Amino acid sequence: MALGLAVGGILNVLIPAGVLPETLAQGLSYYLIDGLFDTVGQIFVRSLKLMVVPLVFVSLLCGTASLGNDAKMGRLASKSIGLYMLTTGVAISLALFIALLIQPGLGIDLAVASEFSAKDAPPLKTTLINIFPSNPVAAMADGQILQVIVFAILMGIAIAHCGKSGERVAAFFDDLNSVIMRMVMLLMQLAPIGIFCLIAKLFAGLGIGVIVSLGAYFFAVVLALLLHCFGTYSLLLRAMTGLSPRRFFVNMRAPMAFAFSTASSGATMPVTLRAVTDNVGVDNSVASFTVPLGATINMDGTAIMQGVATVFIAQAYNIDLGLEAYLMVILMATLASIGTAAVPGVGLVMLVMVLNQVGLPVEGIGLIIGVDRLLDMCRTAVNVAGDGAVSTVVAHSEGLHDRGRFERENIEAADDATA
Repeated sequence: MALGLAVGGILNVLIPAGVLPETLAQGLSYYLIDGLFDTVGQIFVRSLKLMVVPLVFVSLLCGTASLGNDAKMGRLASKSIGLYMLTTGVAISLALFIALLIQPGLGIDLAVASEFSAKDAPPLKTTLINIFPSNPVAAMADGQILQVIVFAILMGIAIAHCGKSGERVAAFFDDLNSVIMRMVMLLMQLAPIGIFCLIAKLFAGLGIGVIVSLGAYFFAVVLALLLHCFGTYSLLLRAMTGLSPRRFFVNMRAPMAFAFSTASSGATMPVTLRAVTDNVGVDNSVASFTVPLGATINMDGTAIMQGVATVFIAQAYNIDLGLEAYLMVILMATLASIGTAAVPGVGLVMLVMVLNQVGLPVEGIGLIIGVDRLLDMCRTAVNVAGDGAVSTVVAHSEGLHDRGRFERENIEAADDATA
């Protein structure tokens, strides 16, 4: 990551500065940045994404089948969804407080002409219906993760109630799960190369100037993300489990780094699941449910962006929002974290919903698009940390957390021994 940032930053300075010969500059831009770096980076992301559907389906099915009874499944679901919504509500509240304190849009006083095209948010009824698949094979083919989760849970419950035949099917899927995890391990060998290319490509095209021009907004979002990640999650872990937050973040450093590089919770899911089970010590029967669910509905980082962006756009357009409007933002962002889970481009769709609800111009999104890619990387890392924290709390409450594995110091050596 550090090397990719350095190489990308150097290329971003040298190519437009005229220091290099024109043909060399064009060649570097076309063949190296848009060619090699972009190609290898996209292949790496696609390699991770190809594992998502089989990993979610098989691991969740195995976890559900191993739970054995419906009451335990209901507790897991209620605890997980409740905690995800709680942390999202805290995230948006914290973001609004920091944005009102820093006032990032004060003094801008301009109307923005933007080419941003807002997607219509689907009705809540449609979203709820679409959670349940009419064709599970089509759901897998289209990558509809919520539908895959529902089908895997139903099939896992059925296997748990089928006696001997269910045990034989469960054994097959347990073996298949081991094979899929081995595939994940093989793909991890490409991680350093893939991450280098992704970061180098991003920073070669994204100069420091775009961050400077939106410095107050950028700083407010990053500050809120850091406080929520290392503050809220630390308090949650300490209060509800008694575990060391420092050790937790050490154990979660790999998926957080992957999430930052790929800006995709879905693509990072194989790494998150492995870290949560192997390093954090969460039993697979819990992790196989909470991690895929969190990657789909946990939007803490996105909620923080919405809170700061709402205040920023309101101040930029000189629109005063009252207490009622801010309470509406908190409610909308918290509910939308689940309600728009199956919609592509969920972050911007959710922001459009919030802006429309409080009467702010949607065109204001054009103000923040310049730095949104980099902030997306930051908030995805926070989302992944939240997935791990909630998984740990739920596992601890169910007596399915291995404290010895969590407190193990030499994670890498143990991972190598396991491999």
